[in-house]
Amino acid sequence: MRFEGNLDQESATPPKKSLFRYNSPLVQVSLIGLVCFCCPGMYGALVGMGGGGQVDPTAVNNANTALYATFAIFGILGGGIYNVLGPRLTLASGCSTYALYAGSFLYYNHYHHQTFAIIAGAILGIGAGFLWAGQGAIMTSYPPPGQKGTYISLFWSIFSMGGVIGGLIPFVLNYNRTEAGSVNDATYIGFMCFMTVGTLLSLAILPPSKVIRNDGTSCTKVEYSSVSTEAIEILKLFLNWKMLLIVPAAWAGNFFYSYQFTNVNGALFNLRTRGLNSVFYWVAQILGSIGIGYVLDFSLPSRKMRGYIGIAIVALLGTAIWGGGLATQLKYSRHNLPKKLDFKDAGSDYAGPFVLYLSYGLLDAMFQTLVYWFIGCLADDSETLSRYAGFYKGVQSAGAAVSWQIDTRKVPFLSELIVNWSLMTAGYPLLLVLVKLAVKDDEEGEDGADKEVASSFAH
Repeated sequence: MRFEGNLDQESATPPKKSLFRYNSPLVQVSLIGLVCFCCPGMYGALVGMGGGGQVDPTAVNNANTALYATFAIFGILGGGIYNVLGPRLTLASGCSTYALYAGSFLYYNHYHHQTFAIIAGAILGIGAGFLWAGQGAIMTSYPPPGQKGTYISLFWSIFSMGGVIGGLIPFVLNYNRTEAGSVNDATYIGFMCFMTVGTLLSLAILPPSKVIRNDGTSCTKVEYSSVSTEAIEILKLFLNWKMLLIVPAAWAGNFFYSYQFTNVNGALFNLRTRGLNSVFYWVAQILGSIGIGYVLDFSLPSRKMRGYIGIAIVALLGTAIWGGGLATQLKYSRHNLPKKLDFKDAGSDYAGPFVLYLSYGLLDAMFQTLVYWFIGCLADDSETLSRYAGFYKGVQSAGAAVSWQIDTRKVPFLSELIVNWSLMTAGYPLLLVLVKLAVKDDEEGEDGADKEVASSFAH
């Protein structure tokens, strides 16, 4: 790994007064948000329809098992790959796999062969590992230390708008198909178009050495890394006590998707209503991320105390929401499914499950924003944070791979809910320990923080 003696000419240019200069953290975090709006945002809307928009969820369950199995490996490796290849090549190669996944279900709509979907899922897992490691590095290292919660919320809001628009696609295109089981071809084609745009947008992301904060500090001093260096640093993560404290929260972070998407949205609602629910699920994500992001950045002067308060809020809200989920789940089971609810015809019967489902979205965003904020508190340079974010996404994806396969094995819905609730709850005490031991009130004390001012700006 080599350190720059002087930043290159573009990175050494003093920042302009404009808040929207191209090499500012605000613009770059917004750009990665738009990339994720088009790719994982649309993927979330596709999977969020329950069964990937199909009558039988078996194909999407198996595809997502393959996806998260490879994602677990390449998520952990993704941080090192990002440091070697840089953001543009890493992100573009990752984004290009999303349209293939959506296309596999277009194929499945006609031929009902799940092999293509499973292979596409495995390939997407590789690409998602690249994308999310790069995204995590950009989102947590580019912002000023005191505004990381705000920037994480900004990213999450833009990303979640992908789910909002993605939910509108099946809702509008299948509005008059109240008895439809599988979505039409145009739905998958719409997803593929957005995903292709996201791949092109990823080429607009600047490398961290060229991103300058408003105070003149650069996001990194590192010009490039090497494969051997990254291999060693990635292996060290498995002995890093800070990362080990995050493991339970990471494992829980995507574990609940198979239950919520397939066994709540997919089991309780008809096709067009699932699309409408998906819109509000992602709107709730936006609100949840903004709310907890404000608490984590501005609620109290002490960063440690803001961390404690954030955990308390998410834990209490999570307990209430999972408790509501338990009350709803006791009314139906895998072998005793209720009549599908339609938002126009079900009346008051629709209200309770609808509020529960959007509450799951609210909790998801708050929980993940909280964990990302903690990761951002552990370092300030993109190289370290890309590895941390990759490790987090790798463990998270390993949990998701297990959860999708659990659902394929027809485990009782109630058992799935209890496991999800328990896993999320187990993460809170260890996050409290992380705050106590690793989160510093002095933001200048972050590990690996790069406070060097670009040379020409300092004069």
